[in-house]
Amino acid sequence: MKNTIYSYLTIFGSILLLSSGSATAQSVVPGEVYALFNGRNLSGWINYGTEKWYVENGELVCESGPDAQYGYLGTDEVFGDFELTLEFLQESNGNSGVFFRSWVHGTRVEGWQVEVAPPGSNTGGIYESYGRGWLIQPDDEAQKALKEGEWNTMKIRAVGDHVVTWLNGQQMIEITDATIGAAKGRIALQIHDGGGIKVRWRNILIRRL
Repeated sequence: MKNTIYSYLTIFGSILLLSSGSATAQSVVPGEVYALFNGRNLSGWINYGTEKWYVENGELVCESGPDAQYGYLGTDEVFGDFELTLEFLQESNGNSGVFFRSWVHGTRVEGWQVEVAPPGSNTGGIYESYGRGWLIQPDDEAQKALKEGEWNTMKIRAVGDHVVTWLNGQQMIEITDATIGAAKGRIALQIHDGGGIKVRWRNILIRRL
């Protein structure tokens, strides 16, 4: 009887965990898409720095604070191979970015950023923070895919040492890099220093590969 009760409790607990919508519960299923942002709060994320990160109308908003310094919002989870899709809308100055396989120490981040920036500023390119700098930038024609003042869809696919980015269906870059291939780390959204920046994010979905 005790074993039967224990089994029921175990099953019931598992159902509750899965139904909670937590990324940790869902991430144990390889190949399954799940949301990193739940549209309600910052559960599953870590705030680095003093800049503003908040939820408004089901969207994740980053905004410059009084210190006007770099700020990052990173995942609790660590990722290796993945495919990430998200939407962003640049308000004011849209200088931001999406870090992957990265580690944040205070407001110093080590890893790779897929750029999110104003028109003509290499959105979709890859920059290595505190390392080699720009690894690859999209060409001028590809950069026309950015829709200023509108929602944009970005996709990032990282498998081993191979990374591809897309913006609104347009491939932006493709790179093979051994240093990237050897790394694992967090996904992190950036707000640039300098002040006057505001970017909205939504539908942040990831699939482990």
